[in-house]
Amino acid sequence: MRIAILSPFYPYRGGLAQLNARLYTELSKNNEVEAFTFTTLYPEFLFPGKTQYVSQDDSATVIDSKRVLNSINPFTYIGTARAINKFSPDVLIIPYWMSFLAPAFGSVCMFLDKGIKVVSLVHNAIPHERRIIDKSFARFFFNRCDAFIVMSQPVYDDLLSLKNDANILLQPHPIYDQYAERTDKDTACGKLGVRSDKKNLLFFGLIRDYKGLDILIEAMDQLDDSYQLIIAGECYGSFDKYTELINKSILKDNIIVFEQYIPDDMVSTLFSAADVLILPYRSATQSGVVALAYQLETPMIATNVGALGSTVEQSGTGLVVSLPTPLGVANGIKEFFDKDKISLYIENLKKEKTRLSWANFTQSVESFLSVL
Repeated sequence: MRIAILSPFYPYRGGLAQLNARLYTELSKNNEVEAFTFTTLYPEFLFPGKTQYVSQDDSATVIDSKRVLNSINPFTYIGTARAINKFSPDVLIIPYWMSFLAPAFGSVCMFLDKGIKVVSLVHNAIPHERRIIDKSFARFFFNRCDAFIVMSQPVYDDLLSLKNDANILLQPHPIYDQYAERTDKDTACGKLGVRSDKKNLLFFGLIRDYKGLDILIEAMDQLDDSYQLIIAGECYGSFDKYTELINKSILKDNIIVFEQYIPDDMVSTLFSAADVLILPYRSATQSGVVALAYQLETPMIATNVGALGSTVEQSGTGLVVSLPTPLGVANGIKEFFDKDKISLYIENLKKEKTRLSWANFTQSVESFLSVL
């Protein structure tokens, strides 16, 4: 097959660009694949983080892509379609994660040659932080797609609520396998400058309100001095409210913060230093961080929201907390360390690591695309 992918690629950074790079690499093994990306993804005044682009220190996968689409310049929508038409793919894959981009994606689809099938890889059909425009914008794009790929049941359900006749492949999120393997805890803690004699709790990834970092910080007041919290990730918005909570915490000296974009070579070190990954989310559909936990064999404590609770519970890779509250999360943390199940969790993580390989994911996607 000839496959085009329109999405962020290098020099854009982050989990989405990394996932796209792996998808491109895997599909290229058996297909002719062309990558198309943005000249402007988010205008700088709208981007909540520090930068959208990789730095010299990042070890991002470089994909040779054509930079054609400006998300806020309608003139580029026609030019992008023309560039894709020139490649003449059988299928165009467009990952979708937020409604801001729906007008651009939907408009590009309007100018594609009729024979090109459009497949959206939907990360979130409806955003976590919802706005009144989300559903109408999403429908504008989804109505121009021939089929969809989703990676969790909640996204499947949300998508059907917006397009009830959607042709959907549900295939679980593959692991992120580009990182170094897990190392021993003492070495990792030494590199980070954190104590290795504590029960290390890790909060990892972009810091946004729905992910519940404030809940986890407040949960620390229910724990004793044997626990240490490592916070690692870039904050979208101000980190001030979290700083205030940390300063008020009775265990503030046991809370270590790396408020920054986490480069690839630091990811394995953080997970190796951790005894458990904490996911205190208020809402969720799926989580790329869970895929990281599988790869780096780190047990999880997750709140029972979206697909998080069912994913962790069904795979036996950690403990599920019923409510996203400080007391509920703290009790879950205590239970995790009181029960002698950590070795069982790790064995199950290894099984999931094999089941959710990129080879299995790509085979399912190729089979789905071949019958469109």
